[in-house]
Amino acid sequence: MADKNKLEQAARLILEAIGEDPNREGLLETPRRFAEMMEEQMAYTTVSNEEIAREFGKTFSSSEEGPVVVKDISIFSHCEHHLALMYHMHVSVGYIPSGRVIGLSKVARIADAVSCRLQIQERIGADIRTIIEKVTGSQDVIVRIDGEHSCMTARGIKKPGAVTTTISSSGKFNTLEYRQLFKEML
Repeated sequence: MADKNKLEQAARLILEAIGEDPNREGLLETPRRFAEMMEEQMAYTTVSNEEIAREFGKTFSSSEEGPVVVKDISIFSHCEHHLALMYHMHVSVGYIPSGRVIGLSKVARIADAVSCRLQIQERIGADIRTIIEKVTGSQDVIVRIDGEHSCMTARGIKKPGAVTTTISSSGKFNTLEYRQLFKEML
């Protein structure tokens, strides 16, 4: 649970530090709104991957043996290096069932939960992969993420449209054959 009072104080300090008056009409509610936004967007900061697996671990018995892919799950997060927004992120998750399949909406919920922490894109993918492995019992999981990072697009080098792609995989998805199959399913 976030400390809303500290978040409000931080927002006021930021406003003062950039030369704004936190008491002017348009900014009066900003510290409270900022605190509420941060509480929502960082809701899983202290929640472990194991707890996320328990929360969204609804599976069903299945004899399915072919790959299952859930693609184009939209998420956003904040980078831990600048507290900057990572946006236009799309997650695709593939796995080969091992006697159990996960409810499809749970894949998206896991991606959302993992993104509600200060993150790096590589860790988001690894966390999702680890949780899917734990929940399904599958050792064959792949997670691809494409996203833009405002620390690169809106500051510093300022290269809007630059997209970062990461892959985290295990088991059969570490082979060329299954990587190609995953790519074809996207």
